[in-house]
Amino acid sequence: MIRVKRVYEPPSAEDGTRILVDRLWPRGLSKERARVDLWLKDLAPSNELRKWYGHDPARWEEFRRRYRRELSGKEDLMGTIRERERAGTVTLLFGSREESLNNAVALKGFLESG
Repeated sequence: MIRVKRVYEPPSAEDGTRILVDRLWPRGLSKERARVDLWLKDLAPSNELRKWYGHDPARWEEFRRRYRRELSGKEDLMGTIRERERAGTVTLLFGSREESLNNAVALKGFLESG
């Protein structure tokens, strides 16, 4: 099972493997407090795409299309997540305040769609 959670929320036993999928480390958060098992920053959207999107809901669908394009060729990194999922729960961590329209949500959708 793949879950999505804001990295600033307290870790829990239900999280399983905690994977940060942001390019930048979350501001003001220590590594000890974050309890990140794996940081796959190369799976995050490019800086250009992230800035273009700006968490504008009107751009969500186009963001998802462009992000999927950026992920092509990164099957090895996505395979890392799938391997961890076979062993148990995986929680994709993100730093954004936007909890429903962010790269971790999009990535989860891509992983679950095959």
